[in-house]
Amino acid sequence: MPLPILGNILQIDTKNISKSLTNLSKVYGPVFTLYLGTRPTVVLHGYEAVKEALIDRGEVFSGRGSLPLVDRVSKGLGIILTTGSRWKVMRRFSVMTLRNFGMGKRSIEDRVQEEARCLVEELRKTKSSPCDPTFLLGCAPCNVICSIVFHNRFDYKDKDFLNLMRKLNENVQILSSPWIQVCNNFPALIDYFPGSHKTFLKNSSDLKQHFLKKIKEHQESLDMNNPRDFIDCFLIKMEE
Repeated sequence: MPLPILGNILQIDTKNISKSLTNLSKVYGPVFTLYLGTRPTVVLHGYEAVKEALIDRGEVFSGRGSLPLVDRVSKGLGIILTTGSRWKVMRRFSVMTLRNFGMGKRSIEDRVQEEARCLVEELRKTKSSPCDPTFLLGCAPCNVICSIVFHNRFDYKDKDFLNLMRKLNENVQILSSPWIQVCNNFPALIDYFPGSHKTFLKNSSDLKQHFLKKIKEHQESLDMNNPRDFIDCFLIKMEE
């Protein structure tokens, strides 16, 4: 039975959540409900349960749950974090636009090959000395995306690009932390308690300002008959 306010949190080992859920599935079966705080959460355990929900009945289970901290940032808007009919419209537009820019076609290879050459040149600068390639290998695919969205790539030492990557990576790490799960289950903590969620909100605000600056630049040079990138296509669609 879930406890008031805490729910079933005390039944879960935060250092090994997967093992805790596996043990609970042996008692309650492959589909069971936990209360994380006051929020009911349905757990699917095992291949058959996951396949039935996400593949066989994928349309029924295609919605996205509410995460108060993320909702605070997105306000239910955007391309990635929306749900329902709005998400379907945005997905259809995004897939169509990305295909027009070469996704899934040979034309995208030019962008990938250009970035691969830049990556090789950057690795050559190490002169075969030991180095951690994690950051560079993360920059390369990010730059391919930037070339489609912003119509330009960034130098690997560009300060704006480095700052963008740092904040994105930091937010991904924060979102997967136990404290953020606590904040999402007890939203009142977001406003009144210090913690990594404050860093997440600050980073998200900074990233938003960066993207708004790029959008404004595109608005000032927009050619309705000659879209250069994803942002141009989005602005043109908004005018229709």
